[in-house]
Amino acid sequence: MQIRQLIKTLLPGLLPLFVFIAADEIWGTLIGLYVAVGVGVVEMAVMWFIQHRFDKFIFFDTMLIVAMGAVSIILDNDVFFKLKPGIIGVILILFLGVSAFSSNNLLLKMSGRYLRGVEFTREQEKQMQASMQIMFWMFFAHTILVFVSALYMSKEAWAFISGGLFYILFGIILLLEWIKAKRKVHKISNSIEEIIPIVDKNGKILGKAPRSIVHSSKEYIHPVIHLHILNGNGQVYLQKRSLTKTVQPGKWDTSVGGHISWGETIDQSLKREALEETGLTDFKAIPMTKYIWESDTEKELVYSFICYKKIVPKLEDGEIDEARYWSFADIRKNLNKGIFTPNFEKEFEILDTFLKKQQSIIKSQITSLD
Repeated sequence: MQIRQLIKTLLPGLLPLFVFIAADEIWGTLIGLYVAVGVGVVEMAVMWFIQHRFDKFIFFDTMLIVAMGAVSIILDNDVFFKLKPGIIGVILILFLGVSAFSSNNLLLKMSGRYLRGVEFTREQEKQMQASMQIMFWMFFAHTILVFVSALYMSKEAWAFISGGLFYILFGIILLLEWIKAKRKVHKISNSIEEIIPIVDKNGKILGKAPRSIVHSSKEYIHPVIHLHILNGNGQVYLQKRSLTKTVQPGKWDTSVGGHISWGETIDQSLKREALEETGLTDFKAIPMTKYIWESDTEKELVYSFICYKKIVPKLEDGEIDEARYWSFADIRKNLNKGIFTPNFEKEFEILDTFLKKQQSIIKSQITSLD
């Protein structure tokens, strides 16, 4: 869990405090108190409606605002109320300290309510504790400043330290985390792992990343090529993925498919993948379509082509279990039965429509086979 995820977990409970600080500056303590309590009540209602649970953290923060605000108004001395962010800070320091420096990770247990169904690996838990240690020292320094400003500084200085400075510190931490993440990606990208281009939805290259990164994140779009090989009988050549494959094992898939490597053109990738997967060298590729394909783990920009060629099946060691030509009728009979990959089933409909609209091109290509 990264710093921004920790912020998402903690921030809802602290929101009433930040609202009060802003409202107090505009309308005064009493109105600020009403507004902050209102925000707390609305937050708890939203949590109850969406997640069907009572958020104790938000309730505690709201009640603490009410208690200390009431004391401050009754005694006509706002020092009691000014100490409230410091008291919250002490509680958070204790909470983060136990979670970050002991085996009893309270925040991990708390996060389970917000991230239901998500399990963390041991490595992720270590990263989470490292982030909490950074948060601990930030809250520690900020809390000391809050107490000092409440007792010895002006109301304006206290308001800045309790509110604005809090956001500035968070911003600095997020910036440092971003720099750290960029350095990590740069380090990985310089390894021996295959490097893949990162593109936008139109194919413009934005950067590059290792294969493992683009295969595990839908945040990055990477380009791939597909080639559908047809014969003169109106059949399409398909390959059955090996049962040892991580993605869609044992399912029939496109004739040729693969990544466009860093520094490689679409045409170069098309020829390389066709040679590697089928042994095909002399062919004319006809552009068919370009579209975004999103799976559970990745997002691809697919450049799809067709060609007409009679080929002898070639089985790659460990990659393909079987290969043969399929009729369109047989494919239609077996759609939505778990026989083909979801990506192929989507593209088959595009292929069928495309072929019906391109009869003149098809005839000239088939004639060249004879």
